[in-house]
Amino acid sequence: MAMPAAKCWTLEELDSLPDDGNKYEVIDGELFVTPAPIPAHEYALARLAAILIPFVELRALGLVLWGSATVRVAGSSVEPDLMVRQMSDPPPLRWEDVPLPILVVEVHSPSTRRRDQLQKRDFYIRAGIAEYWMIDPEARSVTQVRPGVDDVIATDTITWRPPAAAADLTFDVARLFGTP
Repeated sequence: MAMPAAKCWTLEELDSLPDDGNKYEVIDGELFVTPAPIPAHEYALARLAAILIPFVELRALGLVLWGSATVRVAGSSVEPDLMVRQMSDPPPLRWEDVPLPILVVEVHSPSTRRRDQLQKRDFYIRAGIAEYWMIDPEARSVTQVRPGVDDVIATDTITWRPPAAAADLTFDVARLFGTP
């Protein structure tokens, strides 16, 4: 018996889905649904935001965004856990019109680990994202993904070298996870 063809989701269909507490994303026509995150996920993001915001603001690199901020490229739409993105005033009305992020971050959870490592990793590289971090609360590590170079798994310190910044940001990875 032949398997039915998988549905190819459009951005219009994505935009019509309910606001029910789940996160809905489409990558290459495939719909992904993610339930609300667990506390460890949100704590790591809050700690990372506290590290990134002063650095990004001091160097006028853009804004640190999280929540429902979206990356929309070539018929795909994802909501990274956190990103750093240049913004203009006034902000554009559509996510498609905003410059690509210079940093995208996903925090692994049991329901997203595989997607973060496969579909999202491939999507971010194809979209031209300069740097993608995967935070793993279980391994207490951050994997840095940059196009054209080997991934780096940081467990001690991590260094971010954003384009156009005169200085690097270096911090202890343990800060993301609180006291051991």
